[in-house]
Amino acid sequence: MVPAHSSGGASAIHTATLDEIARFLDGYLGVEGARDYPHALNGLQVEGPATVGRVAVAVDASEAVIAKAGRWADLLFVHHGLFWGGLQPLTGPLYRRVRSLIGSGTALYSCHLPLDRHPEVGNAALVARGCGARDLEPFGDYRGSPVGWRGEVATVSLAGLRESLAHHLGGPVRVVPGGPEQVTKVGIVTGAGGSTLPEARAAGLDALITGEAGHHSAVDAREAGVSLLLGGHYATEVGGVRAVAGLLEDHFGVQCRFVDSPTGF
Repeated sequence: MVPAHSSGGASAIHTATLDEIARFLDGYLGVEGARDYPHALNGLQVEGPATVGRVAVAVDASEAVIAKAGRWADLLFVHHGLFWGGLQPLTGPLYRRVRSLIGSGTALYSCHLPLDRHPEVGNAALVARGCGARDLEPFGDYRGSPVGWRGEVATVSLAGLRESLAHHLGGPVRVVPGGPEQVTKVGIVTGAGGSTLPEARAAGLDALITGEAGHHSAVDAREAGVSLLLGGHYATEVGGVRAVAGLLEDHFGVQCRFVDSPTGF
């Protein structure tokens, strides 16, 4: 694990109750009533200690992440939680994840689309600002709610936008050209946002920035006249959990660490 937010020196660990932190996150991130995948289950997914002094943050609630967090943290905050398959037997990998959390006494809090769309600590907003996009407006409809943002950048070549995005994400960016060589209007939907290409076309965007997209999206991008920039699902969704870590440190004084466990996608 690596530090998620540095205050410039060692300091005493402050604590807060798990209930206080969960209620704060519920309210700040807009979890209650948020439209999301049916089994995302945003909020506290696994109870833990009554008092929290150390919080680990990560993109995925994988066995590897839970094992690392459990050696140190009272609470693990993730973007992708445990129960995507809905009601299912507590066996195999799911059982091992839950057993590890309970065995180490680590609570688990998950926040999916509310973290993608959040205007301050959200994944899409952070990527948009990292690329220099301004005048941001909600974009990327999911069941009547936006999951990303659109805006304008100072006119830049497609190659220049790719370079800017790669610098912000700290890794390679794949480009599927389809729009104009000079880019001004961009949309940002982190993770798997290729499905928003029709909306990007309707909005007159030059490029759509996302993490990953399916094979058909390459054809769709060229025919829609919108370039795709693919920075990786994991890489485009690291920013939100790290921003939440800084938020919790500032608000509660708890100690936070980021658990880096790239998936390669």
